[in-house]
This record gives sequence, C-alpha cells and structure tokens, in this order.
Amino acid sequence: MKTVSANQRVSAIRAASRNTKSLVLFGRSVVITLSVISAGLGFLAGVRMQSGTYDPHSYAIGAGALFAAAMAAIALLLMRRRITKEKLRVLEARVEDLSDRNWELREAEERARSLLEAQGDLIVRRDQDGRVTYANDAFCALAGKTREALIGKAMELPVLDRGAMTVLADGTCVHDQKIASGAGAGARWIAWREVAVRGERGNEVQGVGRDVTDRVEAEHALSVARDQSETANRAKSRFLAIVSHEIRTPLNGILGMADLLLDTPLTPEQITYAKAAKTSGETLLSLIEEILDFSKIEAGKLDLEARPFALGALVEEAVELLAPRAQARGIEIASFVDERLPANLVGDGARLRQVLLNLAGNAIKFTEQGGVAVVVEPGERDSEICFQVRDSGVGLAPQDQARIFLDFEQADGSSTRKFGGTGLGLAISKRIVERMDGRIAVESTPGVGSTFSFTVPLLPAAETESQFVAPDLHGAAMMIVAAADIEASLLARRLGRWGARTCAAIDDSVAWALLPERRWDALLADFPMAQKMIANGNVGKLRVPRRIVLIRPSERHELPALKSAGFTGYLIKPVRAASLAARLQTSLRDGDDFEHAAAEAAAESCASATDGSDKGKDANKSGSLSILVAEDNDINALLVRALLVRLGHRPVIAADGAAAVESWTAARAAGTPYDLILMDVQMPGMDGLEATRRIRADEAGGPPTPIVALTANAYAEDREACLAAGMDALLVKPLDRERLREALEAAARRAPLAA
Repeated sequence: MKTVSANQRVSAIRAASRNTKSLVLFGRSVVITLSVISAGLGFLAGVRMQSGTYDPHSYAIGAGALFAAAMAAIALLLMRRRITKEKLRVLEARVEDLSDRNWELREAEERARSLLEAQGDLIVRRDQDGRVTYANDAFCALAGKTREALIGKAMELPVLDRGAMTVLADGTCVHDQKIASGAGAGARWIAWREVAVRGERGNEVQGVGRDVTDRVEAEHALSVARDQSETANRAKSRFLAIVSHEIRTPLNGILGMADLLLDTPLTPEQITYAKAAKTSGETLLSLIEEILDFSKIEAGKLDLEARPFALGALVEEAVELLAPRAQARGIEIASFVDERLPANLVGDGARLRQVLLNLAGNAIKFTEQGGVAVVVEPGERDSEICFQVRDSGVGLAPQDQARIFLDFEQADGSSTRKFGGTGLGLAISKRIVERMDGRIAVESTPGVGSTFSFTVPLLPAAETESQFVAPDLHGAAMMIVAAADIEASLLARRLGRWGARTCAAIDDSVAWALLPERRWDALLADFPMAQKMIANGNVGKLRVPRRIVLIRPSERHELPALKSAGFTGYLIKPVRAASLAARLQTSLRDGDDFEHAAAEAAAESCASATDGSDKGKDANKSGSLSILVAEDNDINALLVRALLVRLGHRPVIAADGAAAVESWTAARAAGTPYDLILMDVQMPGMDGLEATRRIRADEAGGPPTPIVALTANAYAEDREACLAAGMDALLVKPLDRERLREALEAAARRAPLAA
C-alpha cells in the first residue's frame, strides 16, 4: 500500500509541475512586457525632464514606471521562489520514493538472504582466486566453520571420492563428491552444479550442492540386492539343475525298467502293478518338467523362437498325444482348425504346443463325462489366432477364475481335494502367452464346464506346395451317428465348411429311420453306434457309397468284423482333417481300407511281441551297430544295455570318461572302431564333455564317430555345452525307447556298419 501511495503522490506532483511551468511562462511574458513599457516610459520622462521644465506628469509617469519595474522584479522573484519551492517539493517526493524503493530492496534482499540461508542445499561462491565470497548456513554446517571464518579464505571441503564431471550445453558443470562432514554426521554424497556468475569483484563461480546420500545409499542397496538376487537366481537354477539331474537319473531307471518289465511275460496282476509304476514315474516326470519351466520363467530365461510351423498339424498332434489319456477316462477329445486361417504361421510352435497340452490336459483331468474340444479360429484383430479349449467338466466358481492363473494356485486348495497337481500349469501358460504379446482368459459355470481361451498375434509364413487343400463337397449329404456330441459336432462343422449338408443322429434307431428317406453320400458312425446298427440291421445293404466307422486305436482288432458287417472304411479318433478329406475324396474299393488296417495291426503286433523275434526285426530296421556306452550309474548302464540288445545292437559299457576314451582308442587301433558312442555327461573323474573333446582331438581330421549325449539336465545351456564339446545330438533322461531308436537309425545312415 505504501508503494502505491508514493506513486500516486509523484504523479500528482508531476501534473502540478506541468501546470506551474505554463503559469510561469505566462507570468514571465507579462512581467517582461510591463518592464519594457515601464523602461520606455521612464526613458521618455527623463528626456523631458532634461528640458529644464518640471513636468509633474512626466515625473509621475517616470515614478510609476520605476514602481512598475520594481513590482515586476518583485513579482519575478516571488515566482522564482514559488518555482523553487515546487522543485523542492518534487525533489522531496522523489527522495521519499527512493527511500521507499530502498526499503523494499532491503526487504527483498533480506528475504532472499534468509531464503538462501534456510536452504537445505549447499550454496557457495568463489572468486577467480578460489576465495569464498559467500556461503550459506548449510555449507557452513557441512564445513564445520562459521561464515566469518570462511569468507575471504581459499577453502575446499575434504573430498573422499568423486564421480565423473559432466559439462552441460549451457556451461554448467555437474559432478558428485563424497565429502567428509565436519559436523560429525559422517561422509555425505553431494551432487554439485557449478556455473559462472557476475559478482562485485568480477566473475565468480557459484556452486549449488544437494545432499544425495540417501539416494546413493538406496542405489547401492538396490545394486547389492540385485546382485544378491542374481546370485540367488543362479544358485536356484543350479540347485534345480542338480536336483533335476539327481531325480531324473533314478527316474530313468524306474521308467526304463518298468518298460522292459512290460515287454516280458507277466500275469495280469503283474502287468497292472508295472503299469502303475510307470504311470507314477511319468507323473513325477511331468511335475519335474513344470518346476523346471517355472524356474526358467522366474529367471527370465524364457526365450521365444520365430520359425514357420504348420498350424493344423501342431493342433492335431497335440490332441493325438492326449487322446489315450482321454479315452482311458471314457471321454472324447477332438479338434477343429478353421480353414480361413493360414496353413503355416511364424512363431514358437513348441511353446504354443506346450500351452495347448497344459490347457487340454487340465480339461481332461477335470472332465469325467462328455469330452474336450480344441477349436482354433481367427481372432478379433488382424493376424490374431484364437485358441479355445472347451470341456464338460466340473467347472469353476467365479471367485476361483482369476486366481487359478497365479503361481501354485488351484481351484480346490484344501487337503481333501480330489485332483492333484502343483498349480503351475496355468501360471506357466499365462506367462508364455503374455510373453507372446497375447492374452488368456477363462469362462466357466460350475457343474457345466469351462472354456479356456488364449489369443496370440502370429504372422503367416510363406505357403508351401504341400499345404492341405480342403475338398469340395458342395451338394454332398453326410450322416453322422454318434452318441457323444464333441466329435460329432466338430465333424459336422468341418464338413459344413467343405460345403456338405450334414445330419447328426444320436441313436441307431433314428439313423435307420432317416437313411432310407433320401440319398446319402457317406455315413460316419462312431464305433458303439456302429455295433448297435450292425445288431439291428444289415449295413451292407444300405445304398450309401461310403460307410465309415470311427474307432479308437485300441479297437483296431474289431476291423475284420466291421468289414464283414458292411463298413467300407474307418477313421482313427481323433480324426485328422487330412484323413477325413482323403476318405471322402477318393473312390475306394471295398476292403482297401481294411487291408491297410490289417497291415498296420500286424506291424503293431510284431513290435509288441515278447519273444526273441522282435530283436531281429528291430535290428533289420537300423542295422546291428557296435556301440560304446559311457555310463557310471549301474542301473542306467543295465537299462541302456538291455534296450540296445533288444534293438539288435552290440553295446560295450565304460564306467567313466577316461575308460570310454581308452576303449575307443583301443577299438580304433584294433581296426574295429565303434559305430556310435552314447556318452553320459556327468561322470566322476573325467566327465562326458572332456572325454568328447579328447576323442575329437585324437580323430585329427579322420572320419568322426557319432557321439550322442545322455544327460538328465534339460536346460538349453546344457545342450549348447554338449554341441560345443563336439557331440552330435542329445538325449534327455529318462531315456525314451523311440527317441533312442531314431538316434540309432540316424547314426546308421551316416556311419558304416560294423562287420
């Protein structure tokens, strides 16, 4: 308010001054005019008085003129005095205004000084000689000295450590210092910003420092915690690898021996016990695989590949793998892949297959009647593929639908739960899908069933010439006879996509009633319905060109009776799209399908026979090879020996890596080199990696001996280590007979047979 009043007063004085100047100018004009007239009259009066004649009129005029001149001079003096007073008043007002301004400046300076003094940041100014010209209270406190003791002195804080200096675009220098505090508070980290400023004695350097000790300590603590976490992750991964190896090694013996035991003559009771042991071992193996997958995801080692894969084949193969488990529970499983989708996609097919197996496997586990359907359709957005797994199982309560995707969570977590498991399958699936930039969800009704769906973006791959081509069935009429809805509905949907008109019957009497009413191009009957139709009528007399029965692999022994009853072909469940198209497109002669089935059944019978004849057959498939087996575990060595002998090969066992190198060297020197080496990776003394490196070094450009690693470690780095050591392939324990057979056949193709 004081500042506003002074300004108003100065404005008023300036306006009055302008008016006074006008009046003074007018007064001066009047006074000058009167002075000139008075001087003239006085002059005239004096002239006339010199004539010697006293003229009172002239005297009066002269006196009046002089009086007027005197009055004009007095008036002029009065006006100058008034003007001087006005100027003095203006000066006083300006002085007062300047005093107000000085007061305001002193107040602002005091506020700024108090603000600087109260700052938590350190503020210090130094001249060109490094002497302190200003220091605030925070700087004084850190230095442990008073301001008077600092001003004018070239003083530096004791620096214990310093960071790199950075110069910004505006010339500001930024750097960190660790300073020993003089206040007894311990060392402090200060982040400085130094800039050149103008001072009273020339250019000065002003430094503003902020105490960042808490931030630095937090960063250090975070770094230590991160290092500890990484160390813990490495230790956990190493622990899991060791545990996995130690569990897989005896598990390899359990599963392998159970498999060999099932190939021997057993009583029905013994077969039941052996199968139970093998099933338990396979369940344990699946739990180990889940834990290893989870540990890889937790450690951030979930790497995705981008390779072309066939979508239809991936889905149908996954369903076929789960079909024996579903059929053993008396439920159906089937798949449908929409033909609008590209036949080949680019992505990680192995991880997609893992998610499908997890979801469909869970669906089978929680379904006791009905079945499971795997449906693949286009997503809502471009390049999105939607996978759905539907079941008619127990369903999920609303409060359980969100938490089942969490780690180690299950819908029923009580001690009396009916279904077992680790609760990791869905958590792993969720993380894989999210890693693919997709999303996963579930819709469920308790007692009705559940639908698990996940959507992932996948780009189409280059089309190949061997891609599946859907048949043109426009105008064809098909009847499907099946009591179960899963397989029948998906068959009808697929045939409808191909242009056929379909009719589904859930009872054989309904089928017999509908068949004579019109012409049918094909009849597809599920095996139980086919048996009922055979019992209630003559299928061979039906005027239907293709009469196809849908059977499970375990029902192939019924094919001769089905052929005799009038069926012209068969399809194995779950039905593949390519097989269905081939059956419906090709004009088949009666009996061709069944002759092919008989050949397949005979081959299976020979493969599963328990007498010694199977050895010769297996040997003829891959040739009799001389094989060196490096295995330190007696049970695993016995298992591998038995498998190789059963396959018709000649194994030699070495107890460790050194013995394996010695045996390989001796055989080579004798002119009877081994055709193949099965090398265990972890062995006492010399491990398999070192033994392989020595063998490769001794070969020195000669023909290499195929070396296949046997390991219980399933990590990718283990495989890379084996390949880097010079091994050709890797088999993970528990040892699978078919994978071993494939490895031996591959070795037989590239290595000469031993004499």
